[in-house]
Amino acid sequence: MGITPLVGGALVFLTSAAVLVLEILATRLLAPYVGVTLETYTATIGTILAGIATGTWLGGYAADRIEPRRMLGPLLMGGGALSVATVPLVRLLGDAFSGAGGMSVVPLTLASFLAPAAVLSAVSPTVVKLQLRSLAVTGGVVGRLSALGTAGAIVGTFVAGFFLVDVAPTSTSILVIGGLLMVAGAVLWAWLSTARSRLLAAVAAVGLVAAGAGVAAANPCDVETTYHCAQIIEDGTPGGRLLILDTLRNSYVDLDDPTYLEFRYVKVFADVLAAEAPSGRLDVLHIGGGGFTMPRYVAAVRPGSQNLVLEIDPDLAPLARRRLGLKTGPDLEVRAGDARVLADDLPPAGYDAVLGDAFGGLAVPWHLTTREFLETVRARLRPGGVYVVNVIDLPPTRFARAEVATLLEVFGHVAVLAPPSLLDTTDGGNYVLAGSDAPFDEDRLTSLVRARRGEERVLVDRAAATFANRAPVLTDDHAPVDQWLARARRS
Repeated sequence: MGITPLVGGALVFLTSAAVLVLEILATRLLAPYVGVTLETYTATIGTILAGIATGTWLGGYAADRIEPRRMLGPLLMGGGALSVATVPLVRLLGDAFSGAGGMSVVPLTLASFLAPAAVLSAVSPTVVKLQLRSLAVTGGVVGRLSALGTAGAIVGTFVAGFFLVDVAPTSTSILVIGGLLMVAGAVLWAWLSTARSRLLAAVAAVGLVAAGAGVAAANPCDVETTYHCAQIIEDGTPGGRLLILDTLRNSYVDLDDPTYLEFRYVKVFADVLAAEAPSGRLDVLHIGGGGFTMPRYVAAVRPGSQNLVLEIDPDLAPLARRRLGLKTGPDLEVRAGDARVLADDLPPAGYDAVLGDAFGGLAVPWHLTTREFLETVRARLRPGGVYVVNVIDLPPTRFARAEVATLLEVFGHVAVLAPPSLLDTTDGGNYVLAGSDAPFDEDRLTSLVRARRGEERVLVDRAAATFANRAPVLTDDHAPVDQWLARARRS
């Protein structure tokens, strides 16, 4: 009993789509343990490509030696079972790799995703073997099935990125897709092969066990947003809440006191605002919302101020309203989208301050660090307005120095605020950088930050340039922010 070209093409299309869906969802399944970094994407893409290469090669080799009709059902069932198993595997192994960074994500990705990608990719050469009846049509058969496989991969990518991530938790999507592959494989197995009920039952049992383990495995997320695995932790005080996004302690919020600031860099943000605009209402643009600590703070300490928050994750504001006491309205507006795109539509000279606190893992998204983006920010500031940005870096501090050099290229005056251990690059952590066309009140700024954080130092203009130490200016054409941080974490 054979399969028609229509059925064969559908199998190649659907399994190729499943592999690419798995690739997109893999980064989200891994994120709570290894973050959403360049290394995570690189390891996932490389693993899936390795699986595709391995599966097509070995699948073709096996199809020349085993009756292809006997292979298709087991391949679909096995690929589905292995896909389902990725959920408990990642949650079982993930903690061992948490915080390790660098290349450590590769073994976790290989252990979890190589096998399902390889088994599902073996379907394509198996179908080719079944469809080839004459050397005269080899090119047409191989070309048609290759095109269908590529089309399936494209559709799988779009379905995962634009639909599945939005409508269902990652683990649920993987379990459902794996389960459907197993059902399709069982049907195909019963149709194409002579009865091998014991083997079929064994593969089905493995899949069911994997599915059960996936459902039972503890989900580290309180909420899976469009971009993050979000956790909200009570810290023991009545109103204290800590927001964790993937692996990063993103924000601290006191539900009862919006003026309470926990993180050092947030306190420095407040001090820069107090030094440069001592009183009165402010129009503030916030790049990155997170837990919305600073917008709430500005609204509380500067009545009448207008806060506009540009937050790429559309699910964070609803989460903050439900769990973190966020109240939006005329004085605190949230717009969902990429700040680089949204900022172009904002009015020129419309803001007294722009506060940058957007992160993807440890890194500021590279396109929010460049000269071109800073020129956009400068154009949105009123005369005397200030841009303040939080960056995280580790020795040898290539990124922080380069960002200071970029600020010096765009703004007439620049300040660097950090503890001595960060400024002499013996330690890593949060640097607060500021740029303005008006001179900084260095004495007042120093007095404020040292009153709150005694070890803080302030470098202004020439001292900031000395810290930059002729670092390269970041541009849209060259801003290797993720790569620098990755190397610093490995050293």
